[in-house]
Amino acid sequence: MSTSSNDQQIISYLHLRMLIGACGILLPLSCIYYAFVLGHGLQDSISDFYYTDVRNVFVGILFVLGFFLLTYKGYEPIDSRFANAGFYFALGVALFPCKGDYYYIHFISAFLLFSVFIFFSLKLFTLSVKKKGHAPDRDKRNAVYVACGWIMVACIVIIGLTFAFSSLKDIRLGFNTTFWLETIALISFAISWLTKGRFYNEAKKVVHKVIK
Repeated sequence: MSTSSNDQQIISYLHLRMLIGACGILLPLSCIYYAFVLGHGLQDSISDFYYTDVRNVFVGILFVLGFFLLTYKGYEPIDSRFANAGFYFALGVALFPCKGDYYYIHFISAFLLFSVFIFFSLKLFTLSVKKKGHAPDRDKRNAVYVACGWIMVACIVIIGLTFAFSSLKDIRLGFNTTFWLETIALISFAISWLTKGRFYNEAKKVVHKVIK
């Protein structure tokens, strides 16, 4: 493979990572826009927005996210395997609502999808330091991956605890903690993928072109 072809492949990886990250931001932001800007009120969780007028946006973003994960190959076979698994889990979240006969498929899919996101942040994205060694920029990005990964873990654990203990039910419903924790987890996922896609570098290039 020529150097030019390698460069194009790297660029495509970076852009795809940024697109995957963008989906993680668009999903909660679309719900927040519907709830607060349009004034329809906040739901208990992001999944509950399926039963509102924003349902098509909710399902559409999950399908787009799933498609991007399906096309993502990465540099190692394990990247592709976990991304492909994420595709099926994203479809499970989209196609099986959180209420109804098959609600358990929705929750299992959501848990496994976040597990894939966490694995990418804590394990796969941090491999570059182990393989290429330490460097200032690489170490900074690595710290972002690890921080985002553990934030996602914390959010999922706290959500689980609010459902496990009945004494926390009033807090969960009164403050919509599930929605906000899911939002924090999704934004952390997005930041991790945007960082891996070198979004900051690309944004700086655009700003410099605009200034010039």
